[in-house]
Amino acid sequence: MVASLPAYQPGKPDFNILRLGHIEYLVTDLEHSRDFYVNLVGLFETDRDPDHVYLRAIEDREHYSVVLTRAKAPGIGHFSFRVSCEEDLDRLARKFESHGLPIRWLQPDEERGQGRALRVRDPFGFPVEYYAQMESAPWLLQQYHLHRHGCPTRLDHLNVLMPDAQAGFDWYTRELGFGCAEYTAARKPEDRVWASWLYRKATVHDIAVMTGKGPSVHHAGFSLMEPMGVIRACDALGGAGYADNIERGPARHGISNALFVYIRDPDGNRFELYTGDYLTIDRDQPPMRWELDNPRRQSLWGAPPPRRWFEESMPVYDIRDGRPVPIANPVIHAIPSYVE
Repeated sequence: MVASLPAYQPGKPDFNILRLGHIEYLVTDLEHSRDFYVNLVGLFETDRDPDHVYLRAIEDREHYSVVLTRAKAPGIGHFSFRVSCEEDLDRLARKFESHGLPIRWLQPDEERGQGRALRVRDPFGFPVEYYAQMESAPWLLQQYHLHRHGCPTRLDHLNVLMPDAQAGFDWYTRELGFGCAEYTAARKPEDRVWASWLYRKATVHDIAVMTGKGPSVHHAGFSLMEPMGVIRACDALGGAGYADNIERGPARHGISNALFVYIRDPDGNRFELYTGDYLTIDRDQPPMRWELDNPRRQSLWGAPPPRRWFEESMPVYDIRDGRPVPIANPVIHAIPSYVE
């Protein structure tokens, strides 16, 4: 692992994306999924209506960071980023329209507690939402008597797959102003980005962009307070009869340094519980390069992942008609084990 890309510089757009905001999981049994995420994973219900349950973690001061939505099939309805002000939404709308990409405005409270929001279909087919305001919710960080099991602190990042991860890296860094903490690349003569860990807040990533069949979402990652949270979450799942839903780990990544476990919910939607990554405050530091033939990038230690961890991901749905976005194969076909 060596520092590389010394000339790399994020773009400086006229809007300010602050962080990953929330994710919408589509579920077929809303009550079953609500019980799973609340009673076993340790999230907290903030609000609900007949077709949605809004959840948050203990550090969240906003209304929610996870939406469970009743649907006929599982997957990801959308994911969102918070921006610094209302004017940023208009600037983003102009940017996406200038690229000929579809947009849709959401009115205040169309999602419970959220202000005006912009939902777009990005250049890769992902349904992405941007918002500036959301109602506050009671802070649960020191309500220790309410904490349970893994007790996630926040929704930290998203991991997505697309056929051309170099194009994804270029879009997020040059056009949206994301920094890059770490990346993987093939050796020369290929020498292109195969995966990148990109951030706006001061941690390793808000979004990771991977080479793979896409557009699709591999997982969302929730931060935990400390390593025993990973074990407590696994104990709760095993005790409740969900041992087979523990897909990979516990183990530690080389990239990000995270101690992790990957879990599938009752519909097969995937998420990660993890702790132990690092700060990226010094943004003049070059990103760290990992070679694709270095197995320690995926697992510094721990059992190898099952094949389905590489081959299965979650579909996304079009913002215009709600249909699954068609999946395309990678532009380069000889792919090693490529996901974080």
